Amino acid sequence: MKRGLRTESGFSLLEVLVAMTITLVALGVAFSAFEGVSGAREAATLLTDNNQSLRTSLNLMTRDLLSAGRDVLVGGIPIPSGNVVPLVRPSPAGTALTFPAGNITLQAVTPGPGLGPVVNGIATDLLTILMVDTSLPLDSQFLTNVAGDGSSVTVDPATPIDTPGNRIQPGDLIWLSNSLNNAIQMVTGRAGQTIQFAPGDPMNLNQRGAQRGTVLQMQQAPGVYPPTTARRVLMISYYIDASNPARPSLMRRTNLGQDRAVGIDIENLQITYDLVDGTATVANVDAPVAPNTPAQIRKANVFLSGRSHRPWSRTRQFLRNTLSTQVSLRSLSYMDRYPAEE
Repeated sequence: MKRGLRTESGFSLLEVLVAMTITLVALGVAFSAFEGVSGAREAATLLTDNNQSLRTSLNLMTRDLLSAGRDVLVGGIPIPSGNVVPLVRPSPAGTALTFPAGNITLQAVTPGPGLGPVVNGIATDLLTILMVDTSLPLDSQFLTNVAGDGSSVTVDPATPIDTPGNRIQPGDLIWLSNSLNNAIQMVTGRAGQTIQFAPGDPMNLNQRGAQRGTVLQMQQAPGVYPPTTARRVLMISYYIDASNPARPSLMRRTNLGQDRAVGIDIENLQITYDLVDGTATVANVDAPVAPNTPAQIRKANVFLSGRSHRPWSRTRQFLRNTLSTQVSLRSLSYMDRYPAEE
């Protein structure tokens, strides 16, 4: 009787080691590919978020620049000048900027090259623009009264000024105009239809002792004013706030009210201007230099740059992006002095 042969089959140690090596290599390749895709997706997300912040900021600035100078006098609105306290200019937290001492008007556009905070070694710019607020038709009727000392005006009841959401309130800027002169005042209070302009306002606009640019220069005789109208104007400023270095932001401020962040992680704002002086075009200047003036500004060239809200995990560095645009200021008088391309 023959006994059955017993066979043993399996893998040798060498075969197992080779198989494990191949498996580990395959897993490594797959993991590297996954890590690469994940890193690319993270980078794309970071750049997309920053790009959205840049576009939102640039769109809002463009909208305001298109309205700069809306219904404002050519050359600006007279302000107190001649032996006066400097006018306070909206500016970043921790600064105390004023408008240039030699200014006799508030211009539609007031440049501020290098007046913003220094971020990454670069001095950022500041921009202030002026426009009439058309949402409240104060000039539809003549004022019913202007106080002899210029401390208040009374608006015709046909134009209510206490409508919720659009009422006249402290901090508003009011442009007064008649056949003799113009002046701009800051509202310090309101009682019914009477708007009050007490001295010592936050911007120092209500300086009636100035030689020029006050309500008193609008009189035809002491205490007597020709028919006078009023308009509410908006002063809108843009600048970088770097008080929190981890999250620099582009701020938008109306008059001297609370500034609001319109773009997060924005670290640079640079603006240059194109001027038309009646005979030639002066292009891409930081600010008009005499004999040119801000009244000749016709185009703003805006540059914004920002960074991701956190570093990219791959490099431990912030990802950065930039956007720029050119805005023709349609509310200012336009003269086509740009040479035609040949």
